[in-house]
Amino acid sequence: MSKSARKSLSKIFVWAILGLLFVALAGFGIGSFSGGASRMGSVGDIEISAEDYARALDQELRARSGETGENVTLSMLIANGIDAQVRQGLFARAALDNEAAMMTLSIGDEEIANQILQIPAFQGADGTFDRQAYEFFLSQRGLSAGEFEEEIRADIARSILQSAILGRVPAPAALVDPLVAYQQESRGFSYLPLTAADLDAPVPAPTEEQIITHYEAFPDRFTLPEAREITYIWITPNIIMDDIPVSDSTLQSLYQERIEEYRQPERRLVERLVYPTEAEAEAAWARLNDGSADFETLVSERGLLLEDTDMGDVTRDDLSATEAEAVFAASDAEFVGPVASPFGPAIFRINAVLDATEIPFEEVQDDLRSEVTADAARRAISDLREGFDDLLASGATLEEVADETQMVLGTIRYDGSQEDGIAAYEAFRAVADTIEDGDFPEILDLSDGGVFALRLDQIVLPTLPPLDDVRADVIADWTIYATQDALLARAEEIRADIAASGRRLERFGGLMRETDVRRNDFIADTPDALVQTVFGLSRTGEIAVVGGEAQALVVRLDAINPADRADPDTDLLANILTQQISQSLTADLFEDFGRQMQSAVGLTFNQSVVNQVHASFP
Repeated sequence: MSKSARKSLSKIFVWAILGLLFVALAGFGIGSFSGGASRMGSVGDIEISAEDYARALDQELRARSGETGENVTLSMLIANGIDAQVRQGLFARAALDNEAAMMTLSIGDEEIANQILQIPAFQGADGTFDRQAYEFFLSQRGLSAGEFEEEIRADIARSILQSAILGRVPAPAALVDPLVAYQQESRGFSYLPLTAADLDAPVPAPTEEQIITHYEAFPDRFTLPEAREITYIWITPNIIMDDIPVSDSTLQSLYQERIEEYRQPERRLVERLVYPTEAEAEAAWARLNDGSADFETLVSERGLLLEDTDMGDVTRDDLSATEAEAVFAASDAEFVGPVASPFGPAIFRINAVLDATEIPFEEVQDDLRSEVTADAARRAISDLREGFDDLLASGATLEEVADETQMVLGTIRYDGSQEDGIAAYEAFRAVADTIEDGDFPEILDLSDGGVFALRLDQIVLPTLPPLDDVRADVIADWTIYATQDALLARAEEIRADIAASGRRLERFGGLMRETDVRRNDFIADTPDALVQTVFGLSRTGEIAVVGGEAQALVVRLDAINPADRADPDTDLLANILTQQISQSLTADLFEDFGRQMQSAVGLTFNQSVVNQVHASFP
């Protein structure tokens, strides 16, 4: 066996492949319990002992404990179905071992020795074989050298068999090519959109008979959903803040505390370009003034970007005294310089002058009052909450609490669609969705500092209201469908006209065109069925009608564009399909291999041995 071939062999068989094989072996007679008390099962002539199963479980427990850093127990493995996966792995390995034995597939002692010598765990610091490490490993696993070497021999044999079975099956071009051609074919088409504005006249109002017929034909459209009739009490800062007095002196004090927010000094939007020496700054300034260089060029020559020079909006206090004097003295100039800065001589570009501003107290007085009263209202509600709780705890009804306090009583027919009033609060909706009959009302918080409590009065099943209660909805719904029918009729008239007269679709108005649309594409503001309809047409020039919400389309197929094999997307799709088909055929072949093994060998399984092994673990 060549070195490259040896390297390609797995020392530990791929668990995913083992699982796949076990699926293929699923009908091998599991449930036919037989064998001695020390044998968990067998596949053909290969037995799986209780010790094999116990060792595999122990290895799984050690591995998972090492991964998680926690003590993983057998009960935890069983709860997650890992014990079944361990058994599946053992049966799959045994199935391949049995097949390898039937094929007289074996590995020589020299190759076994080479494989063991290559295992890093058995190598010392100098890279040579460390017998002590090897013997320690064997003792930890409870194996003799001969048993471990037989495991290695079986692993290699299984790998060889795996490679033979799972050699990639090529995907036939006769299967790939039609799929690529189908998926990558595109179409060009034109379509005439029709809306209510294109009708000769609006749809007339429905007659009473039409209203009744529509109401009776589509009751689901007008049936009210299941709803919860809820009584609630609530109080929010907005409810009581108008009753909270606030003195002008309090507002004036708050205004003065925030005076910096309302008074803005004069500012400049500036960029600063610093030079190492005065001479360099003067030379740049001269070029800027004579027009031989603009500011962007000077910035670039310094190896900088414009954002490196941007200082944003600055006040006098943001600059040194020299800089402030120069920059704020220039009322109309775009450039100032060279000016001494803390970093060297600099040229300033002034992009905007922002005058000093002051917002007088009178303009913000109402906002300040709202803020102060809202804050006071939140504190007041917090102080009152305990009293609300006490009343409910003493047996008071929501109505009685509302009578005795500032809380406001209300009712709502809640079906989850409401978004105003108390239903605008997520806290209310969460409780209203889950409350049950008999639940005790309790004071709960709202997001703005308010509180509420509620009671479920009854659950109202879906109900079809009387026609007179939903007459406007019925008329509106009828009008939508009548308009859609009129649009489809108009579209069919145009199609018939074209078929009879040979006139082109362009004669009927504003045509829309698409030149390269594929099957999975979507065209905005068109019916979902448009692209599907276009690909259902078989010849250019063919006309179809497509209906949609508040529109109808007259569609003409203009071109059928075969898949472009030179398109990188086509090549990518072909590669993806080739891989998928190849993998699918390979999996089918492997499953067939498993079924053939089923007809040739038997499988036994002893649950009692499994139970005994489990009982031996702490």
